[in-house]
Amino acid sequence: MAGSEFVCDPLTPQDELLAQLLLSAPEPFPAVDARKAAELFNATGRRSRSMADCQITAVAIRCGVKLATGNTADFVPFQSHGLALA
Repeated sequence: MAGSEFVCDPLTPQDELLAQLLLSAPEPFPAVDARKAAELFNATGRRSRSMADCQITAVAIRCGVKLATGNTADFVPFQSHGLALA
């Protein structure tokens, strides 16, 4: 999810290379993450168009990793639910 959001913007060839260097292999999205994403969606006010953020957050929490994002404000609501921002 995070990788697809990163590369959905128009990229220069240099940006494309950077994306390949920065992004690791995609993490699977198992049912446990889907349930956690739904829980986060409901707990954070069912914000319109936030499901992708909920899914990204669910995987980051399960993997125990900090989330690096240029859209910090979108992810602040998840910090009280266990998300660590880089």
